[in-house]
Amino acid sequence: MSRDFIYSGSPAHIVFGEGKSAAAGEWVEKLGCAKAFVLSTPQQRADAEALAARLGSLAVGVFAGAVMHTPVDVTEEAMEVVLRTQADCVVSLGGGSTTGLGKAIAYRTDLHQIVIPTTYAGSEVTPILGQTEGGRKTTVRHASILPEVVIYDPALTLGLPVGMSVTSGLNAMAHAVEALYAQDRNPISTLMAAEGLRAFKTSLPDIVAVPRDADVRADALYGAWLCGTVLGTVGMALHHKICHTLGGTFDTPHADTHAIMLPHTAAYNAAAVPELLAPVADIFGGSVGGGLWDFASQIGSPQALKDLGLSETDLDRAAEIATENPYWNPRPIDRQSIRALLQDAWQGKRPA
Repeated sequence: MSRDFIYSGSPAHIVFGEGKSAAAGEWVEKLGCAKAFVLSTPQQRADAEALAARLGSLAVGVFAGAVMHTPVDVTEEAMEVVLRTQADCVVSLGGGSTTGLGKAIAYRTDLHQIVIPTTYAGSEVTPILGQTEGGRKTTVRHASILPEVVIYDPALTLGLPVGMSVTSGLNAMAHAVEALYAQDRNPISTLMAAEGLRAFKTSLPDIVAVPRDADVRADALYGAWLCGTVLGTVGMALHHKICHTLGGTFDTPHADTHAIMLPHTAAYNAAAVPELLAPVADIFGGSVGGGLWDFASQIGSPQALKDLGLSETDLDRAAEIATENPYWNPRPIDRQSIRALLQDAWQGKRPA
C-alpha cells in the first residue's frame, strides 16, 4: 500500500487543563509581550473585563464587539483601538466569533495571539480566517492567522448552554468529517479526525444529560482541539463552501448552519467515497448521513434551515453562489444537485 503523503504539524502551544486560563498573563510574558488587547463578544464583555483586570498592567484595553462571520467593518473598528493602544498581542476570550476577530487583527498586523475558547468551535487551532464583506464570506489561509497559544480550560465551558454546546460540537465535527475526504489528507489527519469524532460521540450526549460535569466538558474540548487541528492541516470542500455561503450571504447562525448541513454534505460525498467516510458510519452507526442525522436528533440539534429564518426562495441563490466558482470536491458538484441537497436540509429531511 502506498504511503506517500505530506504532513505539517501545528507549531501552536496547547495548554490544556482546568484552571489553566489563570496563567494567561504568564503566556503574554512568554511571548515577549506587555500590551495585551482583550477581545470578546458583547455578551461576554463582563468576562473579558474580568480577564483584563487579572492581567493587570499587561492589559491595554478591551474590545467587546466581536460578532458572527467576522465582518470587515467590525475588524476595522477594532483595528483603530489596536493602533491607538499600541497593543503587541491579542487575547481572545470566547467562541468562533471572538477567535475570528483576533485572527483578522493578526492577519493585518502579525500580532501574537492567545486564545481562550469557551465553545467547541475548533477554529482557534487553524491558520484559516473567514471574513465577510459585501454579503460574501471568503476565506484566507496564512501562517500569521494561526494563534501562538491556545488555553483550553474546561471550567470556562461549564456554563455554556446545552443547545449552544450541541451546535458548537457538531460544528467542530464537521471539520473532522470534511478532513476524512480532503484531497490532501494523510494518515495522521485521518487518525485525529476519527478520534475527534469519537470524543464528541460520547461527550455531547453526556453534556445534554449532565451539563456541569467538568470531565465531560474536558472530553468535548479535547474533541474540539482534535477536529480543529485536523482542519488546519488539510483543505476544505463542499461542506464549508455551502456553510460560508449561507452564513456570509444570508447571515444564518454559524454553528447551527454547520450542524444542520453536516449530515447532508456527508451523505452527498459518501456516495462517491464511502471507504473514506467509513469511520463515520462505524462511529455513528448505519449510513454516513443517516447516522449523523440520527445523532444530531438524539442530542436536540436544530435540523432544518427553515428554522434559521432562511426562506425557500433563498435556496436558488444559495445553490448558485455555492457552485459559481469551481473547487475540488470528491464528488462532482452541479447546481441542480446542490439545490436538491439544500432543499432537503431546508425541510429537515433525514438523508436517505
